[in-house]
Amino acid sequence: MYVREVIGRALYDLGVRVAFGVVGSGNFHYTNSLVDAGARFVAARHEGGAAVMADAHARMSEQVTVLSLHQGCGYTNALTGIVEAAKSRSPLLVLTAEATDPKSNFYIDQESIARGCGAVALRIRSAATAVSDLTHAYDICALQRRTVVLNIPIDVQDCLFPGTVSLSPTVARMAPRPQRADLEELAALLEQAERPVFVAGRGARGGRAKHALAELADRCGALLATSAVSRGMFEGQPWSIDVAGGFSTPLAAELITDADLIVGWGCTLNMWTMRHGRLIGDSAKVVQVDIDQGAIGRNRPIDLGVWAGVAETAADASALLAEAKVEKAGYRTNATLERIQAEGRWHQVPFDDESTDDRIDPRAMSAHLNRLLPRSRVLSVDSGNFLGYPSMYLDVPDEYGFCFTQAFQSVGLGLATAIGAAIAQPDRVPIAACGDGGFLMGISELETAVRMNLPMLVVVYNDAKYGAEVHHFGTDVALDAVTFPDTDIAAIARGYGCEAITVRGLDDLLPIKSWLDQPDRPMVLDAKIISDEGSWWLVEAFGH
Repeated sequence: MYVREVIGRALYDLGVRVAFGVVGSGNFHYTNSLVDAGARFVAARHEGGAAVMADAHARMSEQVTVLSLHQGCGYTNALTGIVEAAKSRSPLLVLTAEATDPKSNFYIDQESIARGCGAVALRIRSAATAVSDLTHAYDICALQRRTVVLNIPIDVQDCLFPGTVSLSPTVARMAPRPQRADLEELAALLEQAERPVFVAGRGARGGRAKHALAELADRCGALLATSAVSRGMFEGQPWSIDVAGGFSTPLAAELITDADLIVGWGCTLNMWTMRHGRLIGDSAKVVQVDIDQGAIGRNRPIDLGVWAGVAETAADASALLAEAKVEKAGYRTNATLERIQAEGRWHQVPFDDESTDDRIDPRAMSAHLNRLLPRSRVLSVDSGNFLGYPSMYLDVPDEYGFCFTQAFQSVGLGLATAIGAAIAQPDRVPIAACGDGGFLMGISELETAVRMNLPMLVVVYNDAKYGAEVHHFGTDVALDAVTFPDTDIAAIARGYGCEAITVRGLDDLLPIKSWLDQPDRPMVLDAKIISDEGSWWLVEAFGH
C-alpha cells in the first residue's frame, strides 16, 4: 500500500468524516483514499471557499475537519481561510501536498507560510513515520483546538508504506482545574459582588461549560452574556442579556457597565467585547478564566487571572459556594428581569423605519425575517457595514446556530461559511447574510450550494458600495473606488440555478413562505437597503 493510500484510511480511522477542498494532481490520491474509507468530500470551486467551509464545519460540529489542497498555488489560494481558522483556534487539519524540489513551479516554503499564518506547521517526514506524523497532527487539532498545516511531500506519497497501519489511541486531556488559592479568591469575589456579569467567549462553548456556568450564575446572582462568537449560548435562560460589545442592546450595555464584577470565561475581553473598555465600570473588578495562559490579561488589566478549564472552574466555584451556603440574588431583581423581558433584544428596541419606495431599512427587513424563518436555523455572517443587522435582529437557537468568522475581519467569507455550517448542522435552515461586496467576492461557491441542493437562504444586504469604507472615510474625499453601479444580484443568482427575489419592501419577502414549504435549492434575496450612515456597531468601533 502506498503512503498516499494509508493517509486517507488512517484519517478515517482517527475519526475524520468530512473533508473539503479542490482536488489537483498532488492531493488527488489521498483525497480519494479518504472517500473510499467512508468520509464525505465536498468539492468547492475555489480553495479559498473550501478553507472557509472547512473552518465553519469544524466550528459548528466541534469535529476535526480536513481541508485538502494541491501544492503551491492551491495552498496559497486558501490562506485567508486558514488564517481565520488559526486565529479562531478551529480544529482544522489542512492536508496540503508539497513540492520539495526548488526547480518545481509549485515550490514555495509552505512550512514558513503556515507559521506566519498562525497555524502549527508539520510535515510527513518519511514513509516509515507517515502514520505517526499524521496522528500527531490530528491530536493537536483535537486536543489543543489548533489549526494544523500538514505538508505531504509528493515523493513521500509515492513510497510504499512499510508494515501495517497501527494507530495509537487518542488520549483525551483533561483541562486543568483551578489552583485552590485562585478558586477561593474567585469565590470571595462572587460572594461579595452585588451586580456580577458573566461573559462567555469562544473558550466556553459546549455543553459542559454552559451548564456549569448557568449553575454558578444561579448561585451568585450573575447575569449571563456572551462574546459575539458565542452568541446563542444562553438562549432560553431568563437572565441572559445576549451579547456583550458592539452588538449589545442599550439595556445590555447599561447593565454590563453598572456591574461591579465582570468575569470573562474563555473570553479575552477584547476591544470588541468590552467596547474599548467602556463597558467596564471604574470600580468594577475584572476576572479572566482561561485554559490559554497567554490570553489572560492580554487585552486589559485584570484583578484575578485563573488558568484552568471553564467548566472545571465554574463547577469547583459552585461547590465552594455551596459549602459556604452562599446563594444570593445579586443582579437578579424583579425590576431587572422585567427590563430584560421587555427590551433585552434588538427587535424590542424601537426605531424609526426609514424605508423608502425603492430601498428597505435593513433593521425592518431583518426583524421581519426573524419572524418569518423557523427558529431551528444556523446563521452565518460575512463582514462589512451591514453585519450587525443579521447578527442582532435574527435570533439563534444556541451557540451552534451562529457562525461568526470575524477573527481576521475578511470580507467575502459569508457564503462559504454558510455552506460549511449547513453541512455541520443539516437539520437546521442555513442562512447566509452577506453584503453585496462580500457576496460577489465569494460568488463562485453559489454553484457549490446549488450543486448540493442546499436549502439555504442567502440574504444580500445590497447598498452598492463597500459601506464600511464609505462611512469610515466620510464625504469629504472621493469615494469612487468603493461605490459601484447597482447590480441585479437576483438575476445573477437565477443564472446559477437559485430561486431569487429583489426586495425593496416587506411585502417582497412573502415568497419566502412558499420556498420554505419545499426548499430544494438556495434562495437569494437581493435586498436593496438604505445605507445613509454607518451602522451602530461601526460607529462604536470607529468612534464616529
